Amino acid sequence: MKHNVGKADKILRIVVGLVILAIGIYYKSWWGALAVIPFFTAFIGWCPLYLPCGISTDKSDQTSS
Repeated sequence: MKHNVGKADKILRIVVGLVILAIGIYYKSWWGALAVIPFFTAFIGWCPLYLPCGISTDKSDQTSS
């Protein structure tokens, strides 16, 4: 599995995950469990939604010419 999530994207996903988790805890809602999605994609470095679009924010993936 090729990484397609870059460093800035990972940080953004972790922040969004924390916000979703905090909102879920504040409102005592199970919707906070959705925070697992951005956390998981940030930690494995791969986003399945980027695949069909051909998007990659991982700069180490690209070669300089």
